[in-house]
Amino acid sequence: MKIIEVESLATQKAFIEVNVIINKNTPNYIRPLDGEINEIFNPLKNKHFKYGIAKRWILQDDAGNLIGRIAAFVSSKYVNKGTDFATGGVGFFDCINHQEAANLLFNTAKKWLLEQGMEAMDGPINFGERDKYWGLLVEGFDIEPIYGLPFNPTYYQTLFENYGFKDFYNQFWYAMNVDETLPPKFQERYEKFKAKADYSVRHLSIKELDKYAADFTTVYNTAWAQHGEAKTITLEETLNIFKTMKPILDERVIWFAYYKDEPIAMFINIPDVNQFIKGFNGKFGLWQKIQLIWKRKTMKRQKLLGLVFGVIPKYQALGIDSFMIQECGYKMQNKGWYESYEMGWAGDWNPKMRNVYKSLGSTQSRRLITYRYIFDETKHTFERHPEMEYK
Repeated sequence: MKIIEVESLATQKAFIEVNVIINKNTPNYIRPLDGEINEIFNPLKNKHFKYGIAKRWILQDDAGNLIGRIAAFVSSKYVNKGTDFATGGVGFFDCINHQEAANLLFNTAKKWLLEQGMEAMDGPINFGERDKYWGLLVEGFDIEPIYGLPFNPTYYQTLFENYGFKDFYNQFWYAMNVDETLPPKFQERYEKFKAKADYSVRHLSIKELDKYAADFTTVYNTAWAQHGEAKTITLEETLNIFKTMKPILDERVIWFAYYKDEPIAMFINIPDVNQFIKGFNGKFGLWQKIQLIWKRKTMKRQKLLGLVFGVIPKYQALGIDSFMIQECGYKMQNKGWYESYEMGWAGDWNPKMRNVYKSLGSTQSRRLITYRYIFDETKHTFERHPEMEYK
């Protein structure tokens, strides 16, 4: 077997091809967009290169056939509560069902991370935000992946755990039928806040994208500041995200709550892009973009994806989330626009968010694992991700 570092256009292409080759017989697999994966490793496109570096490798067998790939990352922005030692990451792992091949990939990443001064590696993770390509799928193979969700053969769990990776935390996804009536407490809290003049909720307006981008930035940075995991975003970054996503945004399913016109909560949802790009074979040129826009406008009973949910700490536990979610429900339920709804993952270290999801009447649809491998366990003892503390 031969490890080759990704340095040329040919090896960049091979890195993409490995994922397709390994998953060709994986039921429900949907090929990610090639350009999106390439941008993750492009310093001109990925802001995380300001804070770290990334390396990629492909693996060939003795006959020159592609049989695996892996990437490794180091970033000063990668922080986890309870971790006081330098930790890097590995991701975009693909491999044939062969432990020796997997070990060679893991060892290659480990060697490089050691050279960067790391003492452990987490994975599979992304060289970017945690909403995409984060974790290893271990439950939920029977349904199609949603956009940005890691999807892999079932045997990957064995390859990771046989190497010595340990379960750092579980990531749970929850799903429900869009038209399912919300529990009575949502209507009760809705009526309570509807009667208060100082509180209001409204959905995004495409014509006022700048305003809502600013509101998003305010709530996001305030709501996530307590996590202590460097989850902040600038207005410029938010505007760029909103403008990039504009072709698929549905203003009817993106909601904000306000107290005296100050943003205090948000409930951000988007149509699942995978239902549109399925069959694009990784390409996203002009023809594919036209197809996406056409499908977005004509497809009935689409899948809806929960992207971000947050309430500023001062207003948590008051019921403002129910007020906002119920208003969204009144607007979109029983209209025939969407059929199923799946919410972004909540870690087992965040029981409050998991309870919010469950309170909607949803059921667990998938489970992923983010693993940790400590290089020298005589120096550092493995501990699972600590449970979140709420202020």
